[in-house]
Parts: sequence; C-alpha cells; structure tokens
Amino acid sequence: MEPIIAIEWAGGFPQGAVEARHGTLKGLQAARGEAEIKEDRFQFLKDGPCRLELAFSGTRLQPGPNPTLITVRTRENPFSFFLRDVCRNHPIFIPDYSAAVTDAGDSRSYAQIADAMAARGLQTALQALASQPEESFEEAARHTRRLRCETWLGLSRDYRIFAVGLRGDGQDTAGCEMWDWIAPRFHGMPVTLPETGDAAARYNFMMGRGFGCEHRLTRRLEEGVLPILTGTLEDGDIAYRFCAFTSLEAGPLTRTTLRGTHFLVADKHGAGNMMTPEQETLCRSLLPEEMNREEETVLYFRAEAVNTAPVPRYAWFKTAAPGAGSFTLDSATGFGKFDSGRVFSIATLNGQPMPQEEIAVLLQPGAAAVFELRLPHRPIDEARARALAAQDFDARRGECARFWREKLASAAKFRLPEKRVAEMAQAGLLHLDLVTYGLEPDGTAAATIGVYCPIGSESAPIIQFMDSMGWHDLARRSLMYFLDKQHEDGFIQNFGGYMLETGAALWSMGEHFRYTRDEIWVDGIADKLVKSCDYLIRWRNRNQREELRGRGYGMIDGKVGDPEDPFHIFMLNGYAYLGLSRAAEMLAFKDPRQSERLRAEAESLRQDIRDSFFEVMAKSPVVPLGDGSWCPTAAPWAEDNRGPVCLYAEPGQWFTHGTFTCRDSLTAPLYLVYQEVIGAGEAAAGFLENYHAELMCARNVALSQPYYSRHPWAHLKRGEAKAFLKAYYNCASALADRETYTFWEHFFHASPHKTHEEAWFLMETRWMLYMEDEDTLRLLPGIPRAWMEAEGVSVEGAATYFGPLTLKAAPSPGYNTISARIRCGSDRKPARVIIRLPHPQGRRAVRAEGGLYDPAAETVLIDDFRGEAEVVLRF
Repeated sequence: MEPIIAIEWAGGFPQGAVEARHGTLKGLQAARGEAEIKEDRFQFLKDGPCRLELAFSGTRLQPGPNPTLITVRTRENPFSFFLRDVCRNHPIFIPDYSAAVTDAGDSRSYAQIADAMAARGLQTALQALASQPEESFEEAARHTRRLRCETWLGLSRDYRIFAVGLRGDGQDTAGCEMWDWIAPRFHGMPVTLPETGDAAARYNFMMGRGFGCEHRLTRRLEEGVLPILTGTLEDGDIAYRFCAFTSLEAGPLTRTTLRGTHFLVADKHGAGNMMTPEQETLCRSLLPEEMNREEETVLYFRAEAVNTAPVPRYAWFKTAAPGAGSFTLDSATGFGKFDSGRVFSIATLNGQPMPQEEIAVLLQPGAAAVFELRLPHRPIDEARARALAAQDFDARRGECARFWREKLASAAKFRLPEKRVAEMAQAGLLHLDLVTYGLEPDGTAAATIGVYCPIGSESAPIIQFMDSMGWHDLARRSLMYFLDKQHEDGFIQNFGGYMLETGAALWSMGEHFRYTRDEIWVDGIADKLVKSCDYLIRWRNRNQREELRGRGYGMIDGKVGDPEDPFHIFMLNGYAYLGLSRAAEMLAFKDPRQSERLRAEAESLRQDIRDSFFEVMAKSPVVPLGDGSWCPTAAPWAEDNRGPVCLYAEPGQWFTHGTFTCRDSLTAPLYLVYQEVIGAGEAAAGFLENYHAELMCARNVALSQPYYSRHPWAHLKRGEAKAFLKAYYNCASALADRETYTFWEHFFHASPHKTHEEAWFLMETRWMLYMEDEDTLRLLPGIPRAWMEAEGVSVEGAATYFGPLTLKAAPSPGYNTISARIRCGSDRKPARVIIRLPHPQGRRAVRAEGGLYDPAAETVLIDDFRGEAEVVLRF
C-alpha cells in the first residue's frame, strides 16, 4: 500500500510546492486550515494550524540508496525528508520550522506533537553536554583510547632528524615491534645507505631482558617540554633511566651556529611533495651540498641501569644493529662498522668500549652501569668517529637544553594552572619548530606537517600559532614558501593534488598581516598576491554558468584532501573566500582600487556559496536528534548529492580513512562557519553543529582525523564552553601521546608527529584563552572553571589582531573575588573587551567593578576599551 502522510505546521501562511525524487506525488489536500491547491503547489490562506496530506506512488521505502526523498519547497524554511522515515510513533518534528511530518492516520496537530515531544524530557547531544559537569582531562582519559607514539628528535631548520621508538611505541613501521629502535630520516623520508642495499636505515637495540607481560616504561620530555626524551624502564629490580637527544657531531649547537637546510631540499623529502619542473631542477642543483655537509647531526643516547634490590641483580644491553647490511662491532673502540669501514654507531659501557654486541652486567645493590650510544645521521669515517667518541654527553645535553630554552624564551607565555596543558602548549610550539626547515637566519622555511611537505590548509594552524606566540619572523618565512613555489599563473599547489592551497595560503598571509601590520612585507609580495587572487577569480568565472545555479554557480571545483572528489566543495570555496577577503585587506593601504576589486569579488563569491548552500540544505534530508526533534542537514558539496553522503541517498562508496563520515565531518559544510561565510549565530550554524554532534562525533570528537573538524571553534563563538571543553579534552587525550605530547594524524596509528593536528590543538588552546570577534577581543571564553581554583591564568606578550596582549586573572583565597588585569594598548586596540570569569564553584557575582556583568554568560563587557582595564567580581 502506497503511503499517505501529513505535514503539520503551527501557523503562518505556508505556501510552496512538493517535489518527490524516486517516487511520484499523486495528490495534495488541505486537511486542516483553508488552502488553495493546484497540482503540486499549495498556499494556506489563513494563519493558524495547517495540515497538508500527501499521497505517493512508485515509492522506494527499503534501506539502501535512491530512497524516495520528499522536498517541501516552501517560501520560508524549505526542507526535505526520506519518505521511509515517516512514522507516527516518532514523527519528523522540526521545531525550528514549526513543522512536523507524520502518517495520515495520526490526527495530532503540530502543537500536540510538540507537547508530546516536550513531555519526554529528552535532550540533544549538545543539550546533554550543557547539562553535564565540565569535562576534564582526567575524566576524558578514563574513556578514550591511549596511543603511544614514536618520538622525533632534531635541531629545527635541519631536515636531518631521528625517530626513536621504545618497546613497540605505537608506530606504523613494520619490523620495529620487537625492538627499541632509532631511525635517521631526511624529514619524511628514510635515510638509505649503500651498505644496506639502499634499504631504509634503522638501528635496533635493547635495554633490559626484553618484552614481557609487564609494560613498565615511562617517558617524559626534559622539563616536560624540551625535545629531549627521558624516562625509566623498570625491568624486575633494575631501573633503566634513559635520555636521548639530537645535537651536532663536532661544533657547538647555538642559534647562530645552526645552518639549517634549504627549504626546497627539505620539501622534496616530504611525502606527497609536488614541484614544477623548474623547482625540480633547482632542487637537484641544491641537493649535493645538502647531502654532503661538513658534520652530521647525531643521536646521543644514554641508559643508566640501577639495581634497586637488596641483592645483586643482572642488567642487559644490546647495542645498535642495522636492520639490513653486514656489520661488525669493534671491541677495541666500540665502533659499529659496516663492511665498507664506515662507522654507524659508537657504544660504550661505563665509559669503555662495548666488548661485544650483547652483554649482561651483574650489579651490586644500589650500583649502576651506564650504556651510551652515539649514532650519526649517516655513517662517518673512523677519524671522525674517534672525535665523536670524545664528546662529553652531559655537556652536549646541557647545550641542547639551553638551545631549546632560548627558543621558548622568545615566545609569548601562557601560565596555566593545569600542568599538562601548560606543558603541551610549550612542547607543541617546539614540535612545530622542530620540523620547520630552512636556511638560517632568514631563508624561506617549510612548515612541514608530520612526514608530509607543507600544505596551504594544513600548515595554516602551524604558521598562525607561531604568529600568535610572537614568532612573526618564522611565520613570515614559512608563508614565503607558498609564494616562492607559486606557479606562473598564480596557482599554489604543493601536495598530493590538493586544490585548496591557493585560498588557504592567502588566508594565512592575511592573518599574518592582521597580527603584524607589516606593510613593507605586503608591499614586496603584492604582485604575487594579486596573481593568486586573479587565478581564483578566473577559476570562479569558469563556473558562472546558468546550469550551475544552486549547484555551484560561481564556485570553484576540485578536491580538498586525499579522496578524489572533484566537486564544488564548500570547504574549498570557503578558503577561496577567506583568501580573497584577506588579500583585499592587505592591499587596502597600497592599492585601494585593487583592494576594492578583490573585496567585491570576495563578497560575490560569498553570496554564491550561500546561495548554493541553502539550496543544498533545502534538498537534504532532515535527521533525528537526541531530543526527538529533527534537524536540517547539508551535503559537503553543491552538486546533486542529497544530504550527507554517508546517508547514501545516492549510490556510492564513501568509507575512507577509517570512517563513513569523512567527507561529511572532516571536509564538511560546517567549515563555512569558521570561514566567515555563515555567521556563528545563524540558524544554519546551529543545524550544522547539531547533526554533526549526533551523527559524526563520539564524546563530541570527530572520527578518524578529528582535528580536521572546526566545531570546537564554533562552540566558542556560540558561547558553548562546556561543549568546547568536551571536544578539547577528549580529542587531545585520545590522539596525543600522554607522556611526550606527540600527536598522531589518525586514531589508528597512521602518520606520527603530525604537527597539523598538534597545531589545531594549540590554536584551540589559544582560542580558549583569547579570540578576536570583529572589533571585540574576547578573553578566557573557553577555560575550565577549575582553572580559577588556584593561581588563575596569565598571558604575557601574546599576539592578537589588536596588538600584544597581557592578561592576569586570579581568584582570592576563599573565592570571594576574582580579579583580572588586561593590557592591549597598541594603536589598533580593540573597541571593547569581553572577559569570561567563571567561578570555580559555579557561583554568580553579586557585584561587578570595571564593566557590565552578564551572569548567564559569566562575562564582563568593557565598552570603550582604552588599552588597559581592571575588572573585579565579588561573590
């Protein structure tokens, strides 16, 4: 029997038409309210409850693709639904549109359906988060997976790095599972050697008896933040206390002695790299000098085995052995040598050459044995090996620590009461720096992302966090990578066929200008900016075809990630809009006419994106939420796909990267909120947030590669601190190594030291402390209220659009007051400041000094901000 359904409206004057896809509309009739009906069109003539009954034939109601989809194309609030979803027990209830869909046998009005829904007392996923206690790292860690990751050690700017894995640290390199190991790499590429038959060089070693049923290994970065790996392996009664770091073979390690690597050579050694023929030629000419440096970088490793038992106990060591190639250990020198005679390692025990490859040492109670290993990035001759053997380990370690401390000293300071987050912010900045390669002191730099080369989209948070922390010079050098590699026609593309880099790179350049107002820099790159903008405009013009109205008219087309989706993707176009808009800002002082031209193009593109987006949303099926209501959705692109592709309204194979939801979550239309195309306060932003939270998140974290989703930013913009904290803590606790703070790309041990993911975590940390909103500076919008239980929060010298920021917010003993001092006094200071000061016990202030208090939001508005302010809340 073919279905007959009913649509109920609360009131108004609904009018429009009904469309059936994969089915036929047989008839319409008004069952409540007075209406004019003609074929598929209807118009209710009086305000009040309205009911439209619809009959269909030729419908498809079974699970699978191509189901019957009904679109109710009203003048206001059009919507679509799968006909098979209609059910009287669970009506399609859309309170935002004051509409409901049920079967014709259900005589209830909209108001009666709404009352029944309210009586159930259910909540959406986001409503549930708002009613729960604030999330913490400890609570999140109880529920999320725990990933361990290999550790990368290097010098920054120099692409000769090392990866270190201990006891099977969750790595994705086959053959490492049963060893402690060290792998030298040229950034993302393995070091290959003639002695290993050009196989990847990897050196396996072992401390302790080997793998057992216990895993008593703890690791930590030196001082919690420096790229020096320390830790302890407890094996029975022997504690192996180890330390590993990278330094130079012979010369001192300082900021002035560090040479670095030419950015093109480093770029060539990143996975997914793309170059023009001219860039390839230049890179080949540079390669010999970079591959034949006067000294190697060196991995220094020490393990001290201490007997903690009251009786003698044995300790075991196995020195480094290559995974391929024939070698010997010279017992007279401790040199590990290939048959070629080149030395790949130097091993000592208690300061003397290691007598053989494997050894057991009996230790008296409290006694120790010290095993040391020095491993040059590539093998060296014996004369150099003897000089390397003479290097003092402790002196090198101290020098390395000073080198990294000096870098931190030059950055802004976040002083946070949560030790883990405070350490992750500092360690994260150094992790970004570690794999940003270029010639010192001022050469172009490649802000790489894990094993990959730079990408305009994925390098964006890396560069923007550098800017936020005051590292403007390194940010500028990293942006020049995209301009130095710009194609002759203005196109920017560096990785894997991705088509979104042009707009994304221009956006990051615009963000740099907002931070620095560096007009001299903009003057020098203005022609390149215009060239890239004109490329985007020509691309857009090719798509200004009438047949694309509502389906991508005026939008650019191309893939935004690994999946081969050459469509008019909303994320792609949002970046193009941001790029054009920011370029217009940058050029306003230099060439007002050019700036106005680009601004007009940007706004025209924004309108075209919005036109297609709202058409797509109207044609996409609504989906159920946790409170029983239903929510509009959208497809990831403007083509004829109806709704999230993971719902399979059309046939397709959309599972990729470990999830069905990749395209609908990680490259989703939700990006348009972040990309300033859809306002955070618009109803559409709420729809995008709601169905994303219900269908595509676990614990408010996206699946697979979660830092591709920008919903945490949207939460902060919409004043949803609890939802933000749920995402913030659960994502970081699951994707980052909880001991070394290194991030994976995916939840399934794919792509280590992924600085794109780490940089978004760092930007989220920055946003929870401060974020700009047009002419307003919002402070502490996302901090946990627990941070106000101790010494509070301070920010020193952080860069904002409005100039440097200094902030100190702290409670008094007993929490009877919370006070804040704010300084942001440059000549471009914000017009107003809104600071959120949550009481640790959830109390609301009885009096506020220094601004207008909003008890619901726990914020103080400082209007007409003069550059400095003090706020006091009394409870």
